[in-house]
Amino acid sequence: MKEITKSAVLIAAASGIVFGALTPLTASAAQERLTWTRCAGSGLDPRQQCATLEVPMDYGHPGGPTIDIAVSRIPAEKPSARRGALLLVPGGPGGDSLDDPSGKGQKLPQGVRDAYDLIGFAPRGNAPSTSVSCGLEHRDLAVTALRPWPGPDGSVDRNMATARRMADACARNGGELLRHISTVDNARDIDRIRAALGDRKLSAWGVSYGTYVAAVYAQLFPQRTDRIVLDSSGNPDPVRAERAWLQAYEVGVEDNFPEFATWASRPGNQYRLAAKAAEVRPLFLRLAARLDREPIPWPGANPEELNGDVLRQTLLNSLYDPDDYPTAARLIMAVQKGGALPAPQTPPDEVMQNYTAVGAATICNDAAWPRSAAVYQKGVDESRTKYPLTAGMPRNAMVCAAWPWQPKQAPVRISDRGPSNVLLVQDARDVATPLSSARKMREAFGRRAVMVTNDSTGHEAYLANGTRCGDETVSRFLATGKRPRHDTYCR
Repeated sequence: MKEITKSAVLIAAASGIVFGALTPLTASAAQERLTWTRCAGSGLDPRQQCATLEVPMDYGHPGGPTIDIAVSRIPAEKPSARRGALLLVPGGPGGDSLDDPSGKGQKLPQGVRDAYDLIGFAPRGNAPSTSVSCGLEHRDLAVTALRPWPGPDGSVDRNMATARRMADACARNGGELLRHISTVDNARDIDRIRAALGDRKLSAWGVSYGTYVAAVYAQLFPQRTDRIVLDSSGNPDPVRAERAWLQAYEVGVEDNFPEFATWASRPGNQYRLAAKAAEVRPLFLRLAARLDREPIPWPGANPEELNGDVLRQTLLNSLYDPDDYPTAARLIMAVQKGGALPAPQTPPDEVMQNYTAVGAATICNDAAWPRSAAVYQKGVDESRTKYPLTAGMPRNAMVCAAWPWQPKQAPVRISDRGPSNVLLVQDARDVATPLSSARKMREAFGRRAVMVTNDSTGHEAYLANGTRCGDETVSRFLATGKRPRHDTYCR
């Protein structure tokens, strides 16, 4: 939508109306300046500094309780060329970018690193910012609980029960902050970060769910944006943004599976599953159905069995990046041959508790979800017929189906009102934010945006799974402000 948190999280895993309560804060409203100190932790660039910013828990009552937001930076490498700050907006929801100035920020070309302070942060609710937890049961931290796979027969009854159990735990254990975690709250925190940095405008590189946060920021605070890069964008539908994100997996898996099948049938591949690409899909579907009927014990995993849904989720995870194809292939081969299963990669519960609480709060507080099991059952039945690889999961009920609170503000509609300073970069085959979803974001921004599409496979395009042409286009925009005159396609 990551390191131990983020790789763990990845496997567990984006109106022109501005309301009175969303009136942008002036710079004077955030008088606090950041006090930079040495960062805790190891493996960081020695230049990286850390600070803490105090922000209102509830922007509807800015004089009330406050929370802390952890911020990091590596200053511009050429002070005489400094243009401002480039905020690295993480995916998720539930991810953070605190280490990114030392990580992916160092992949940026020299001209960009010379011109910008690279800024990371842990969004509200994410440790080491003031953090939240729902105190969920261990079984509800399983990836196949967080992604709502229906029963083998397509029933949603188990998912509705899980939603109620998780929502009850969040209401009981989550605390007041859980009600004030949303995309709009994140956008307002970003403007407090901008003001605390002392900059009149802010540039941003948002990835995955971070594209939605950056887009909402650009809608609420258009005159405070400089250069905005949206990398791997979801559908910004203001009523069902996260439901649209979940449903996008149907198309995303179908867009990507042919690439996996071609790889998995290639002669000489040590993970070759079939002689022909056309044989890989029926092979996978047969194995998943068999595991639905006859799960295999898998000690140390969560759940402690390899069932059909675990296999389906493993495939989905592997489609995020072609480098991860062997993970799915190894598991498939182990089932085929009846051999030992790979060691399970199970994130620590404390990591998943925080990640899951932030993700649930954001998704459920952004927009109301249906409460009726019948609505989800109808969607699941349709999805299972059209998209058998995802077995109905993308239209099923998450915790939001039983969330104890209603959204406290209307969603923001992305529009073409504001400066033309947005560049979208997108891979043609992306499992999490498919091209069809990114086109919805592009359409919403209208004249404000230009999009470059890579003839490439994988989630996260710029400096990761894209193309040289796409990377050069984004780098040039950040360094000089120059964009293509029209939407372009990079081969």
